[in-house]
Amino acid sequence: MTGLWKVRLEATAFRADQFPLQDVPEIAVAGRSNVGKSSLVNKLLGSRLAHVGATPGKTRSINFFAVESPACPFRLVDLPGYGYASRSKGERNQWSALIDSYVSNRASLELVLHLADFRHGLLANDTALQDWLSHLDLPLLVVFTKGDKISKGARRGTLQKYIRNGLKSVDVPIITSAEKGDGIQDLRLFLEKYLASGDHTSPGGSPEE
Repeated sequence: MTGLWKVRLEATAFRADQFPLQDVPEIAVAGRSNVGKSSLVNKLLGSRLAHVGATPGKTRSINFFAVESPACPFRLVDLPGYGYASRSKGERNQWSALIDSYVSNRASLELVLHLADFRHGLLANDTALQDWLSHLDLPLLVVFTKGDKISKGARRGTLQKYIRNGLKSVDVPIITSAEKGDGIQDLRLFLEKYLASGDHTSPGGSPEE
């Protein structure tokens, strides 16, 4: 339980036929391997439900977390990380097919949280992910991880630089730190308001600076 959120692991899917029923809104979390995705998911949920591995690219399943929030019940969906080169081509293709089967066909998917390392901004495969999701008309919110690695005085300027360089996000990206807890409550509040509004911004818009 985190604040007024009650959470549990509902399903771990290695195949599309293991996905739960599409009976509640879903918010997916996507990002490069080693971006700190599992740590952020745990911090956001207030529970160590997502496995944090020492080896990047270790997670091979899609994990569905049931969340009871004041806004409405929803699922947080943890997608496997992408871009980790040491995994075999066959493994990477298998993961890609699993992610594609979820993202392309999931009517209950309301929003994708696109995690990116704040120190590096969007890399080439991050941009490719954004283009793909926009092509599918899926809204996404950029969430920067490891924000504590940039000094507080430099964060605003760094964020504005990334926005000027071009990124797709339904709102101004949120800077977070799973280690320090920065931005976690802001992200929770954004998700609750987004789910409660029912009037979701279409993808591809330019966030305000």
